[in-house]
Amino acid sequence: MRDRALILALLLSLPASAGAQSGSASAAVVREAFLHAWTGYERYAAGHDQFLPLSHAGRDWYKTSLMMTPVDAYDTMLLMGLDSLAEATKRSILERLSFDRDLSVQVFEMTIRLLGGLLSAHQMNRDARFLALAKDLGDRMMPAFGSKTGMPYRFVNLRSGAVKGTVSNPAEIGTLMLEFGALSKLTGDEHYYRAAKRAVQELYRRRSPIGLVGSTINVETGQWVDRDSHLSGGIDSYYEYLLKSWRLFGDQDFKQMWDSSIVAANRYLADQRPTGLWYGHADMRSGRRGATHYGALDAFLPAVLALGGDTDRAGRLMESVLRMWTRFGIEPEELDYVTMQIVDSGYALRPEAIESAYYLYHFTGNEHFRKMGRIMTDSLLYYTRTPDAFAALRNVVTKQQADRMESFFLAETLKYAYLLFAPPRALDFDVVTFNTEAHPLRRTWKLAGGRD
Repeated sequence: MRDRALILALLLSLPASAGAQSGSASAAVVREAFLHAWTGYERYAAGHDQFLPLSHAGRDWYKTSLMMTPVDAYDTMLLMGLDSLAEATKRSILERLSFDRDLSVQVFEMTIRLLGGLLSAHQMNRDARFLALAKDLGDRMMPAFGSKTGMPYRFVNLRSGAVKGTVSNPAEIGTLMLEFGALSKLTGDEHYYRAAKRAVQELYRRRSPIGLVGSTINVETGQWVDRDSHLSGGIDSYYEYLLKSWRLFGDQDFKQMWDSSIVAANRYLADQRPTGLWYGHADMRSGRRGATHYGALDAFLPAVLALGGDTDRAGRLMESVLRMWTRFGIEPEELDYVTMQIVDSGYALRPEAIESAYYLYHFTGNEHFRKMGRIMTDSLLYYTRTPDAFAALRNVVTKQQADRMESFFLAETLKYAYLLFAPPRALDFDVVTFNTEAHPLRRTWKLAGGRD
């Protein structure tokens, strides 16, 4: 009864204009939203990395397109049964995508969006040309791991192998294992796996005596630059990949690193307040509490806690995520969870809150979490829709839109919303591991130790 009352109160708290949409989210509605977004992209920005939905233009990350939106969107099309659209997108990718470019690219983003997307495309479509592209990209990024510590530089030139960016962060160092590890398993070449694993282990062994990592570290010296510890952007997916690497590969080293790391995070970063359970900031060495900030990126954590078996804590944190979302009609990039005032007012079409609702619904079967996801999806589609696609918000209070639709909106946000409402047969959750860009990777190899 308490859950039903909470949902009813939250629905009634939405503006009247949004209330007309409340409870309407379904797999069909999300599928239509995807088609609406893709149609706008195809009309105004076909082949570009990103769509600018207000100015009706395309934008590339570098001086030439690397087909980020098509690669990111492709496996979502397959999951939604958009087969003819997927076939046309596949042809475009295979005809136009080349990594033989004189470009200095960000290793982290290239890995999660393109390497992950190509590996998933290969597994779902079984076309060896996707794997060949993935291997070419992986080979061109391998020089990034050439630092003295083995932790990767942030940028690498795809043609020359020149590297730069000595000060990095745990997320960019530790969020490469699923993709490079899967590349090893699918090609039979273990050097990708070894390089990515060494990077994670070198970072982990530099954790503080109380088990926390900081915000930035020098990959050449191994010295911490910023000791602020948290679970937000810059650190978030480091924790996510510790658990998921164990899940995908069965490597017990990752299980041990996850177990000790989440204990430290729960002890020093978890913060129970009158406004709910949150995770804040602390000094990595002393554990002394810092900023009481939580935001859209932090909302990944209920999903990962649930994946790790802690559904009770995940559920309590998910209540806070929903409170953050409904306070303003849509979640802000960051707020102070003590005062419940906004720190960063934007909304970038991020997926993490809906992702966590999906995970919790999967693991518990509790309809309460799907209702949470419906509230979030309804308001998201209402406030961000444009005549041609969907747009980020510059301000979640005024709902002023911004001229940006990142590729992850198609790769992650709409995918998780669709899977939340779709029949279970749409995807067998238990046999795939999603990378942090929501590209599903399927284990087709034996687990470490030779186990199936």
